[in-house]
Amino acid sequence: MKVIFLADVKGKGKKGEIKEVPTGYAQNFLLKKNLAKEATNQAISELAGKQKSEEKHAAEILAEAQAIKAKLSDEATQVQFTEKVGPDGRTFGSITAKKIAEELQEQFGLKIDKRHIQVDHPIRAIGLVDVPVKLHKEVDAVIKLKITEA
Repeated sequence: MKVIFLADVKGKGKKGEIKEVPTGYAQNFLLKKNLAKEATNQAISELAGKQKSEEKHAAEILAEAQAIKAKLSDEATQVQFTEKVGPDGRTFGSITAKKIAEELQEQFGLKIDKRHIQVDHPIRAIGLVDVPVKLHKEVDAVIKLKITEA
């Protein structure tokens, strides 16, 4: 019996795959637990349409990430921070991924999730700092920070 998997089934198939499985296994396990449905012509065409729309959506997300990367790589895009500095040359507060995301939104209108900004440790030094950003699994960028003394 041909079935379309609705979820990953270990050793049998992944979500969206069409495979031939034993009839008893399909009827007594896969179909009862909603792990698969019978592969009729209508179900196959629905799956094809769904996959096409998912591909289109993924392409839109990739294009958006590439557009953000282009804005970030522009020389004029430099996030400004003004922090109070102690006598040792270190800032009193630290600059975290959350602060960087907020300043990007405020200064340039770029909305980037703070979890995508890869700050290993909070930044406490004055000067120019490059911070890597993972915008998409295929797109990496760098945010330029300029930290000055208040």
